[in-house]
This record gives sequence, structure tokens and C-alpha cells, in this order.
Amino acid sequence: MGALLIGIVFMILGWMVSARLKNKFKKYAETHLTRDLTGGEIARLMLADHGIRDVQVISVEGELTDHYNPANRTVNLSSAVYHGRNAAATAVAAHECGHAVQHAKAYSMLEFRSAMVPVQNISATILNFIFMAMMFGSFFMRGFLPMQTALLIIIVCYGVFALFALVTLPVEFDASKRALAWVQSRGIVTQGEYGMAKDALKWAAMTYVVAAIGAVTTLIYYVMQYLGANRDE
Repeated sequence: MGALLIGIVFMILGWMVSARLKNKFKKYAETHLTRDLTGGEIARLMLADHGIRDVQVISVEGELTDHYNPANRTVNLSSAVYHGRNAAATAVAAHECGHAVQHAKAYSMLEFRSAMVPVQNISATILNFIFMAMMFGSFFMRGFLPMQTALLIIIVCYGVFALFALVTLPVEFDASKRALAWVQSRGIVTQGEYGMAKDALKWAAMTYVVAAIGAVTTLIYYVMQYLGANRDE
């Protein structure tokens, strides 16, 4: 019940931050960029300035679906960002290229996060099995897997989630730092547009901050449950 409550609280917080982020992007999308460059053009220019020739910039469907894929070396920009000529599109396009720059420079935290992806996927599969078994097969679980052991497995899985979420923070902050430094030094934005881009990326980063706090809080909850179960024995 406690884990469910934590999940609901952080789901609401995540929704609030996401709504704020969408409002910011909508607001800043209404200001036409002085340089009159699209997000796609800005992305290609930033990659070229950093000597990156093997990364493709493409348009993808959806809203806020922008991401860098290190596996196939593509900067994927939503249609609004790819074709947009505003501060919001500039911020997102440059941020995703920031990840490409991290990849090209072998940024340690990005490499660590990439290495953790399969571990996180395995942890999610194990956790789903444990929760399903606890929900629908409690009798079977008591005979096959003691509660303390199940809690230990859950703690390890949430430990992976929490570590991944925490590692994501410096990766995202660093990508934004690289993006903002480049758009400013390259003269892509005016001072006012720079402020808009910086604010948009701040709220985008807040989604990762909420996710990290939620993951750590859930981990602490299960650790307390485990310690409490041991005291009751």
C-alpha cells in the first residue's frame, strides 16, 4: 500500500511537471527565431561544428518524442521541433545534439547509462514476475520464495532503477549545458531567446529530477519494509 501511495504521489508530480513543460514549450514556440532556422537545420549545424559527420538528423512522429539514439546514431526530432523556427525547437534540437556530442567524446556518464540499459530491462522483467506472483500466487510464493528473499530481490531491482535515474541526471544536465553554450557562442539566439531556451530545458530536466526522487523514495520504502520484516522475526 505504501509503494502504491508513493507511485501515485510521484505520478501526480510527474504529470504536473509535464503539463508545465508543455505550457512552456507552447509559449516559447510562439516566438519566431530571429535567425529563422528550423530545429533540423540547427541540429545539423551543431553536429557539423563539432565535427560529427556520421549522425543523421530525422523527423519522428509524436509530441516531446525527441531523443538521440546511440545505437543507430540518429538525432530524432518531433515534427514540431524539426520544422519549428522558435526558441523551444532550438533548445530541444541542440539538447539532443548535446547527447550526440557526449557520444562522440565518450562522455563517461552516458556510456555508463547505456551499459545499464540491458540491466534495467532485466530488472524490470524480474520485478514484474515477482509482483505478479505476489498478487496472484501468494500461496505458491510462500512455499517457493520467502517474503524476505522476495523483498531483497525487489530492493536490488529498485536499486538498479534508482541508480539509472540518478546517472541520467548528469547526462541530461550536461547535454543542456553543451546545447546552451553552443547556441549562445554561435549566435543562434538573441539574449531573450536564450532565456527562453534555458527555461524550456530547465523544465525538461525537472521531469528527470522527479523520476529520480521517485525511484530513490521507492527504494528506501522497500529497504524499510525489509528491515521491518527482519525485526518482526
